[in-house]
Amino acid sequence: MDSLLKLIYPLEWVVAAIMVVWHKAFSFIGLDPAGGAAWGLSIVGLVVTIRVILIPLFVKQIKASRAMQMIAPELKAVQAKYKGKKDQASREAMSRETMELYAKHRTNPFSSCMPMLVQAPIFFALFQVLNTKLKSGGIGLLTPELAAQAEDATIFGAKLSESFLQTTGNPSAKIVSAVLIIAMVATTFLTQRQLTRKNMPKAALEGPMARQQQLIMYALPFIFIITGPNFPVGVLIYWTTTNLWTMGQQYYVIKRNPTPGSEAERIYIEKKEAKELAHAIKRGETTLEQIEAEKAAAVEAARGQRQQPKKSAPRSKRQGVAKPAEIAAAEAAETAAATDAEATEPDAGASTLAETEAIATPKPPAPKGPRGGTSKKTKK
Repeated sequence: MDSLLKLIYPLEWVVAAIMVVWHKAFSFIGLDPAGGAAWGLSIVGLVVTIRVILIPLFVKQIKASRAMQMIAPELKAVQAKYKGKKDQASREAMSRETMELYAKHRTNPFSSCMPMLVQAPIFFALFQVLNTKLKSGGIGLLTPELAAQAEDATIFGAKLSESFLQTTGNPSAKIVSAVLIIAMVATTFLTQRQLTRKNMPKAALEGPMARQQQLIMYALPFIFIITGPNFPVGVLIYWTTTNLWTMGQQYYVIKRNPTPGSEAERIYIEKKEAKELAHAIKRGETTLEQIEAEKAAAVEAARGQRQQPKKSAPRSKRQGVAKPAEIAAAEAAETAAATDAEATEPDAGASTLAETEAIATPKPPAPKGPRGGTSKKTKK
């Protein structure tokens, strides 16, 4: 423990110095040097300073997170390839292919955690400054006089060094600490959700890695619920401000440069197309009437496209309506009755034609006898 404190001592000195510089700046613009506003805002200034310094790391974190999201399907394929294989050779091959995949896309799982890992020592250094150095006479630029001012400064009745569990019978400290713990937990959860839900493609929302990120999203707030009551008010201000900064930074990156295939990219493309249409209308290249007409034509074209029935389908199915069995049987009976009637009824047209032919055809002359008369046989 002593060796760890010696390692973070330089960070304690740097943290105290940054706080003092911001405190002097806020005192210069008119805030009470001994008031809680000046010292509380100096902690906010510490957050701003640290996060500005960490912007390059944040950019690397965004790129690493995006690369991990994009290679998630390939990682899933590698894991499926060696699923159920417990032998040493298979495990080595799986590890080798995974590392080759990371090298190909120039990323690794630890790159996305770099800003948090770098901030962890700063977090502990601030904890030490507020918890011990204010009471022991300061450190570096934080002189004993300034340390005494910071020790006595209050925000809504709570000292910066007080925590929910370590108070001197001050109910205001418990209330302020509880509000800040809730704010810290809520901003931590929303920050993780913003990164994993809005800026991830659908393929990255499935598989072991997606489940791991979802576990982190719910586990971190739970951890802070347990550990938060031990943090001083100043540390809670630092962590909540850090989360708010991260949310704003991520919002800007997601809005300007979303991950391909994500919901954020769809929204970005829609807004970009709407902006281009607005510029086209302003330049006179098109009008609202033309745009509405094109949309109406597209809708009508979509409605007019109907699915053609298959040739092998029955007539009733092609028409889309199946006839009831009673109607079909009645129609078949009527058709059979009509056919029988036509077969038994005399053909009027045919008899009229036969009579016409008989009238029009002359009868052959009767044979004559020897004397030129008609033969008796014929006469009979």
